[in-house]
Amino acid sequence: MAETVPVPCPACLRENGYTPPVFPCACGSPVVPPLDLTRAAQPLTHRTWVDTWVAVRCGNCGRESEWPAPEVGCGGCGTVSLVPVRPLRADGGGADGAGGVDGMAEGMAEGMAAGSPAPGAGPGAGGAMAGPGGPDGPDGQGGQSGTGGRGGTAPGAPGGTPSLPVPRPAFRPVTIRTGRDAVATAALYLRWLGFRDVRQPDARPLPSAAVDLRAPGLVAQVDPTTSPAGLRAVECVWLNGLTASATSVYFALAGYTDEARARADELGIPLFVMDLTGMPQPMNDPADVLYATGA
Repeated sequence: MAETVPVPCPACLRENGYTPPVFPCACGSPVVPPLDLTRAAQPLTHRTWVDTWVAVRCGNCGRESEWPAPEVGCGGCGTVSLVPVRPLRADGGGADGAGGVDGMAEGMAEGMAAGSPAPGAGPGAGGAMAGPGGPDGPDGQGGQSGTGGRGGTAPGAPGGTPSLPVPRPAFRPVTIRTGRDAVATAALYLRWLGFRDVRQPDARPLPSAAVDLRAPGLVAQVDPTTSPAGLRAVECVWLNGLTASATSVYFALAGYTDEARARADELGIPLFVMDLTGMPQPMNDPADVLYATGA
């Protein structure tokens, strides 16, 4: 499992803890995108399926594969940023950094030498908390995108006091390649949180717009588009939940506008952002509480 590293937000400069995903190579070795911590993260203003994949070479067998680009959501302003990855070396000697756990350690050392604080060092260092998932990936060989951007303490803990983890098995993410994958991932995550009989109430084509997911006591919206979810979208899912006397939850690929985040906080609506590794990240306090307590 890769270690959590601090990644400054390019918009508000808040340091967010980020745990790089660990992917399984075809040879069975763990592969970690070699982060370039000497370069600043770039805000993700427009998402395309082509540009959000990176080439990583396995340090064991030398196989080159395409994996989702590392992303981190800011727990302060909500900006979603792409974390720089070192390019592949032309000589084939690794992903300019081994593409494995050892290569990740090398990248962390370079970033710290360039002035980045050690993970969890000092106030505001982001914390060393991994995300709601675990080290297990889709096939059990590892893989998660951390959610340490919420300040480095256990979600839902009052006053930043760490709370005990919820006794749930690790969430196994599924790589998101299409809008349909995003909806399926949100449904899996809601089941992992404890909601039963999660389903899509109709069979409309995807991903033309936000998609409804329903379960007893739950109304969820999944936005698989490349535009941030706005104020009206958040208010609509709240009204739907109010009508059904159910909990309202929102999932988005491209994050949320400032107005949407503020309104969600007022209404107590949990907001989650999904990166392409398939790991939802809580983006506000209600989402932290839902993750910590479950359904």
